[in-house]
Amino acid sequence: MAVDGDHLRQWIGTSETAEDLVTGAPLAGYSAMLDRDDPPPQPGDPLPPSTHWLFFLPHARHSDIGADGHAKRGGFLPPVELPRRMWAGSRLQFLAPLRVGQRIRRVSTIKDVSHKKGQSGDLVFCLVRHEISNADGLALVDEHDIVYRDEPGTGPLSPAPAPAPTQRPAEAPPWVRTLTPDPVLLFRYSALTFNGHRIHYDRTYVTEVEGYPGLIVHGPLIATLLMDLCRRENPNRNLTGFSFRAANPLFDSATFQIQGWPSKDGVAAKLSAIKPDGSVAMTADASFD
Repeated sequence: MAVDGDHLRQWIGTSETAEDLVTGAPLAGYSAMLDRDDPPPQPGDPLPPSTHWLFFLPHARHSDIGADGHAKRGGFLPPVELPRRMWAGSRLQFLAPLRVGQRIRRVSTIKDVSHKKGQSGDLVFCLVRHEISNADGLALVDEHDIVYRDEPGTGPLSPAPAPAPTQRPAEAPPWVRTLTPDPVLLFRYSALTFNGHRIHYDRTYVTEVEGYPGLIVHGPLIATLLMDLCRRENPNRNLTGFSFRAANPLFDSATFQIQGWPSKDGVAAKLSAIKPDGSVAMTADASFD
């Protein structure tokens, strides 16, 4: 399938605006999914990091959903015809708290679209910048890397064009948590984010159509678990920045570990999600106030 990179680059600069109301129900579901014992969210409570992904959800009509469970191509994002779409990474800046009860606005802008040839075929990289504001002004920036590819596979993802977080340190991690990504966890995250992508819940589809060995753990769910590890291990500090890059997929067929290496002064940490064979599924860098 030919890719017209010049045509796709016409989408650079396209923007859209969405508004939402921060309510407590998604936050309660988030805490339950992460097996946390948080008190019920109350008006004025700050949102935990990563929970902005529970708002501004897509609402494509069912008749506009494609065979893979995603909305059909076109609209805000460029109409890339390559069949595989992945969230390759993000860079987050937490500038001010978002709080329960606030009305919030997100302005999304396509900053770049590029076409490359990889070992597995065509690749299209799309960089989207999301700016989220409340009545007090800009509160959060999320730069989101999307990768489109034309071949299924379980090997390493091709790198996103943005600089990747550094790899995990050689020393043993002080922060470690072992997790089992069972189908219920994946379903609950899909439900919280209104994500219809079938690779996360439809075993027949993901194994027989896309050729993977099992259900795929969502990239933003892995990033959420890494941010939650920071909250558990460094509870007296707030995240001010977080960047992550997906390297290899995780499946529901085996447990995996999330690990962290805090700096001596406690204002930064390097994190990784580690597959059962010891390879890296995701790397991340965190900064704290």
